[in-house]
Amino acid sequence: MTDTPVAASTPSPTLPQWKLWVLAARPKTLPAAIAPILVGTGVAIHEDGFHALSAAMALLTALFLQIAANFANDALDFTRGADTAERMGPTRVTSAGLLSHRAVLIATGVALALAIATGLVLVYRGGWPLLLLGIAAVICAVAYTGGPFPISYLGLGEVFVFLFFGLAAVTGTAWVQTLDLTPLALAAAVPPGALAVGILIVNNLRDLPTDAVAGKRTVAVRIGAERTQLEYGAMLLIAAASPIIYWISGWLDWWWILTVASWPLLWSLWRQIHVNQGRALNATLAATGRTLLIHSALLAAALILSG
Repeated sequence: MTDTPVAASTPSPTLPQWKLWVLAARPKTLPAAIAPILVGTGVAIHEDGFHALSAAMALLTALFLQIAANFANDALDFTRGADTAERMGPTRVTSAGLLSHRAVLIATGVALALAIATGLVLVYRGGWPLLLLGIAAVICAVAYTGGPFPISYLGLGEVFVFLFFGLAAVTGTAWVQTLDLTPLALAAAVPPGALAVGILIVNNLRDLPTDAVAGKRTVAVRIGAERTQLEYGAMLLIAAASPIIYWISGWLDWWWILTVASWPLLWSLWRQIHVNQGRALNATLAATGRTLLIHSALLAAALILSG
């Protein structure tokens, strides 16, 4: 989901190989994989269904899938011509010539294989619903950028991110522990899903000029910069308001107020999206990821303490 023009900020080719692979994995995007697992586990504990092994395997599977998607995006955007010297995002290792296209595709396969291996543990406990979810997640990790109808090029990125980094990840994590699908699990998926979409929105706002030239019809390209800022603001508002709704609904007691600690961060993001442009949005993207993780940890704590 992510990412100094290459010519201006390409890391030295003499960097150790492991640092190049860390760069390719895009660690600043990983909060999007971790956050929904925290919330789903919070739901499971709230409902007296915590299962430690399943929670750990869900976290590993989510991380491997995110890394696989990042590798695939790096290699396949390069072949489609979306990564050029005019990009404002962090360096892409394939287009910068730091790692070969073939090596990055092989790494994509390795990450997917690891995700399948840890995911089979979840399937063993959770049954066919987890199998179907896992198959869809593996396909979409590549189809986000690859295939004849790449999701990100069709303006469907926000839908994909909300479904997989919100709804599927939170409910799947809760399901594999409690073996039940509850209204709370569905509702609790909304805030992490919204903020994960926020990461994508910042990414697409930053890349709007180059995406338009490359024929990448993201929502930002379709609706323009000003409406994209409003779209981002809507995601922040959803994240801030959801715990209040859970309190009114009786799912949370007064512990919901823990999430108020994230409000200054959300307000700062709202201000940044109207001030930062181009390369400066890289800082906003990273801050959105941190806020997603913090807000989700606070929400998970509120769920646990209200249980």
